[in-house]
Amino acid sequence: MFSIARNTLGELINVLRNLPDNNAYLFPVESLSGASIGQHTRHIIELYQCLLSGYEAGVVNYDNRKRDQLLETESAAAIDALLHISSKLEQPDKDITIQYELNQSPLFIRSNYFREVYYNLEHCIHHQALIKVGLLTLQIHSVPGQFGVAPSTIQYRQQCAQ
Repeated sequence: MFSIARNTLGELINVLRNLPDNNAYLFPVESLSGASIGQHTRHIIELYQCLLSGYEAGVVNYDNRKRDQLLETESAAAIDALLHISSKLEQPDKDITIQYELNQSPLFIRSNYFREVYYNLEHCIHHQALIKVGLLTLQIHSVPGQFGVAPSTIQYRQQCAQ
């Protein structure tokens, strides 16, 4: 699981490194409800950061993100953050409590670290699919075909092709 998560983050890093310029990272894409590639990338990063920062205490609150403007406006800062996440992701499994606020009432959900890594992986892939739509809308066609596609879907497609 960790290797797949690192590979997925690596795919995003490679896409960001191959953007023609930082304007592509910043441009509001109509087909993404006006969001930019940078905003989707920041969102991916910050959920992983929430998980990593809550690991020690065993409490993660995905709603308490920093919403760091630097991560959504500077692709180089995003790449650095993704590299850091990738290097720190592999940790032993342990119980984790996910804390949410629902209708102004706290809600606590039992989980574990491995489950949350998997959640973040699936979340990352989902946003990569959206990023891919944005890039294609911007006429950037250097995106790998499997970018934003779940490993299970890739495996299924390979089985069908045989």
